[in-house]
Amino acid sequence: MGSPLGNFIRSKRDSIQPESLGLPDRGRRRSPGLRRLDLATCAGISVEYLTRIEQGRDRNPSPTVVNALADALRLDSPERNHLRYLAKITGDECSILIRPVPPSRRVRPPVLRTLRLLEPSVAIVTNRLGDVLAHTSGYRLVTSGTGLLDDAHPNLNRYLFTDPRARTFFVDWDDVADEQAFDLWQAPSLENLEWLTAELTPIAGPDFTDRLNRHVVPRRGVLRLDHPSGHRLRLLRETLELPAEAQQLVVFLPADDQTAEAIDQLEHESRGRPGPSRDTPRTQHSQPVQATV
Repeated sequence: MGSPLGNFIRSKRDSIQPESLGLPDRGRRRSPGLRRLDLATCAGISVEYLTRIEQGRDRNPSPTVVNALADALRLDSPERNHLRYLAKITGDECSILIRPVPPSRRVRPPVLRTLRLLEPSVAIVTNRLGDVLAHTSGYRLVTSGTGLLDDAHPNLNRYLFTDPRARTFFVDWDDVADEQAFDLWQAPSLENLEWLTAELTPIAGPDFTDRLNRHVVPRRGVLRLDHPSGHRLRLLRETLELPAEAQQLVVFLPADDQTAEAIDQLEHESRGRPGPSRDTPRTQHSQPVQATV
């Protein structure tokens, strides 16, 4: 049946060309990438053992084996961290009975107060499952007309993979979808992950499941949005981890002057006023933080 750990190792093995590791080209093969024999040899383990790991029949490799596989696959630091995390949850998976349950949507009052201090900037509180738990008025402004916040309990993954408007709103939809699917592996618990995947898999299809099982560590860059008003927004993302709640406070900052001006324009339009001139300073006002709990 496979396992998250085995799927990741197999996908990385398939993406490596033997010559990149100084191994001879053995001619045409039925599947691309590195042969299982070559990876096992480089890692100092048997082919049979590697096969059991990849197929999910051995779910508790030692740290020594995990590190040896990371070295053999030439993983970079984010990929190594992901490999170790998958080794942990794959081992834990054997000792628990997964019962799909939704995670808590509660946001602590001090976090909400912190979010309020960020007004009128663009910021949200979310979790690894993509639930938008609270947001500033600025976030509602830049997502207005896209449908992202229409649901009573908005979820970025549900929106990305099931709402056709998402492919227009997110200029780099494929990259954002890769990021969101990867972040699911950092879910607060296996029960939470199973809850969301059980909901999304039947309606999102291969666009979701293929990304989830590919385990590609994303290279997060500037977030580009096409607002329905015609504005192109380029945003930088700064994330403050809230480990006790398995949540994140994400602040979206304009990546250029054009984006800052566009957000000012949207703000003025939402108030029924003409847009600001280039020399008009941003209005500093307080808006209520909106929680989706």
